[in-house]
Amino acid sequence: MHKDIDRILFGEDELRTAVAEVGKRISADYAGKNPLLVGILKGSVVFMADLMRAVDCGCSIDFMVAKSYGNAAVSSGNVKILKDLDTDITGRDVIIVEDILDTARTLTAVKNYLLSKSPASVKICALLDKVTAEKAGDAKADYKCFDVGNEFVVGYGLDYAERYRELPYIGVLRHEVYSK
Repeated sequence: MHKDIDRILFGEDELRTAVAEVGKRISADYAGKNPLLVGILKGSVVFMADLMRAVDCGCSIDFMVAKSYGNAAVSSGNVKILKDLDTDITGRDVIIVEDILDTARTLTAVKNYLLSKSPASVKICALLDKVTAEKAGDAKADYKCFDVGNEFVVGYGLDYAERYRELPYIGVLRHEVYSK
């Protein structure tokens, strides 16, 4: 598995530090509130687990499944919500937790969907923001750990065809692996 990685972008210590910093910002912004962290499965699960432990203002969690990639290396262009929230978000502060903000298509669809449910607010927290990607939606990261270029990244929850999520770092996948 490690042989498929071209290079490591962010190691375990860098990830831990960045998540702690974002957790402090969220804690300060939501002091005295109980925001709902909504993880977009499956990619956000590792990041969300670390983030919720870094948020000390108190928070609740829930999950959604929204897909636009499948097993491909590029977005299909169609966003499907496969699992909805179990929590009523009326009047709640919601923070969508996502692994990577790429085209913004998925996060725009999810944010608009959640806004239709009358929350107090909806913000986006992304582990990575692919700043070189052309954005097809208007969603932007209110909180983020790192900017990345136009590279195919895996690890720390991010996958390619359901592989590499368990890597403890974020690395660039070798082009020949996903171009087959």
